[in-house]
Amino acid sequence: MRPSPLSLLLALSLLTACKSHKEEPAATPAPSNAPKTKIGLVLGLGGRGDQSFNDSALRGLEVWASGVKYEEGGYKDVPARERQASIQESLGQDMARRNLQVTPLGITPVVLQSRVAEDYEPNLQLLVDQGVSLSLAVGFMLENAVEAAAKRNPGMRFLLVDSPLLSAQNEPYSLPNVRTVVFREEEGCYLVGALAGLVTKTGKVGFVGGMEIPLVKRYEAGFRAGVAATNPKATVVVNYTGGFTNFALGKQVGQDLLTKDADVLFAAAGVDGLGAIQAVKEARDEGKSVYVIGVDSDPSHLAPKAVLSAVVKRVDLVVYEAIRDQVQGRFQGGNLSLGLREGGITYAPVRLDFPGKDEAVRKLEELKAKVISGDIKVPTHPDQLRAAGETTGTTP
Repeated sequence: MRPSPLSLLLALSLLTACKSHKEEPAATPAPSNAPKTKIGLVLGLGGRGDQSFNDSALRGLEVWASGVKYEEGGYKDVPARERQASIQESLGQDMARRNLQVTPLGITPVVLQSRVAEDYEPNLQLLVDQGVSLSLAVGFMLENAVEAAAKRNPGMRFLLVDSPLLSAQNEPYSLPNVRTVVFREEEGCYLVGALAGLVTKTGKVGFVGGMEIPLVKRYEAGFRAGVAATNPKATVVVNYTGGFTNFALGKQVGQDLLTKDADVLFAAAGVDGLGAIQAVKEARDEGKSVYVIGVDSDPSHLAPKAVLSAVVKRVDLVVYEAIRDQVQGRFQGGNLSLGLREGGITYAPVRLDFPGKDEAVRKLEELKAKVISGDIKVPTHPDQLRAAGETTGTTP
């Protein structure tokens, strides 16, 4: 197992913001003559309520697969209409296009929240000890923990979302009891970058990143390439917060970008990104014509007058389909890469009105088709933009 390259950063930046306790109450199963299959989930440090990656995974496990929702003190059944609305809101037109069937799977969820990164591996082992048949780990920071737990428990199955398993040489490899899923985030970021380029009036847009790691650099590269595609004269101002769990810092960074005349912000920083969304919401409430673009899940409900769109990772569907395969006896290990073509990445509906909206959405769909066909190759690192002669005036 390779040493973690993130241990020092995690020790400095991710210890104080978790709101959840370590272990949440398991669902109370409905009366049944047969015991339900237990499926476990270890959340990333952003925890329940991050309005992003973790909440998407919880939606796939709890609402879609189990038909329950977590409220203070435990689980309650989700009305069928509410469950279906959740599925439709997330999957939209892809439901019919891909003939997706998201039916209840009759499982019991067991959710563990880690206080610090050192809890990841013990929590995965705790799930094994509690008899879950599949353990779900969401977030690239759980890669080492999943690798160790999977080797220690070869009869247990694991899903790792957002990272491959990496060898000591930092090369992806596979284990027979682990399914890994990564996303081509840069493809969705390219589209929302193109949207930002079309919407900006000041000619300046902002990027709020979390840690400066390859994953977030893909977001930056795709976003900047998209802005350049539709507005090559626009300036992209980039600011990294250094973490993913500091709401106040994210808000401060968002406010700073707004004072520098950025009128569209892309928040790709977990809980820090929620702070940036709040900064735009408050500016919008003051009458300023500014917008924000979210990441992982659609945050429109948090700031309906400010959120322009979002890059959506279908973590909920990835989690649901892994559970379905396990319940049906079809779960297999291996490595998956999902982008626009596979429906693993998309952009949230553009709900706000602005001059030229219809034409802008048509342009996004044209660009999306070209990315899917391979006519457009989206860069995965900012260095590729510089090598290609990008002239967007990016501020490091």
